Amino acid sequence: METLTYPEMQRILMEELRLMHYPIAIKYFFDQAELDAFKAKGNYYLPAKALTFCQAEIGARMEGITVLMGKEQLGCGNAKCVFGWKEIDEAEIKGHLKYVRDMEQAERFVRSKPRLKQPLLSVVVSPLADAPFSPDTVHFYCDNMQAYHLVVDWMAARDIHPLRPNMTMNSAACAGNVFAFNSGEANVFLACSGSYNAGKTERGEINVSIPGADIGLVVARLLERKAATGGASVTRVGHPFPGADICKNCPLIVFKKVEAPAVAD
Repeated sequence: METLTYPEMQRILMEELRLMHYPIAIKYFFDQAELDAFKAKGNYYLPAKALTFCQAEIGARMEGITVLMGKEQLGCGNAKCVFGWKEIDEAEIKGHLKYVRDMEQAERFVRSKPRLKQPLLSVVVSPLADAPFSPDTVHFYCDNMQAYHLVVDWMAARDIHPLRPNMTMNSAACAGNVFAFNSGEANVFLACSGSYNAGKTERGEINVSIPGADIGLVVARLLERKAATGGASVTRVGHPFPGADICKNCPLIVFKKVEAPAVAD
């Protein structure tokens, strides 16, 4: 199969999986020369005020714009710790007390979160179609069955089974993608309390992160299935995704009203 461009990949993913949000290409810049070259091209936005990382992603997945965040644009302590822009201090640990039993457990849980292993200069989020770089991860906000299709195709493409996701208390979008970047494996994770509210996931979206190097493999696997069966659905083979949205035993799920017995006069 010929190599697909990022715009082609996004079109296929949006059409075949009926995605509501653009796939987000995420790039971590560790090299100053590489960052300078990106900035020299222009065509990016800066947050007008400090935002959380998941709020910055709104620009990419909803507005279709490329957003650059440096340390000064990031207003989230959780993400700063994950990105290595802040040490894990007492305030960060205390911020997790509402989730855990005590300070000792809070500290262990916070220190067990994924963190970038190199000093980060900036992070950029962009719709996959507009990515002027090779993404480190591609982040999807999707529903349950869209997530299932993505990870099933990733497992088949990479010959890895089962999937072992990583989810943390807090730091969903930031740590969830850093885990995929550090491990080189896909991740599936729920919204944290911050991303649910501030990051606008009130529809109950599920997060899927695919390593950037694998996104072409995932799209190729989707197209391979479609060519073999005639449709993108894995739940109703041969149908377009999502196929007929009915229960397999639909004719059996029938309810009959029982009338109260007649009362004699």
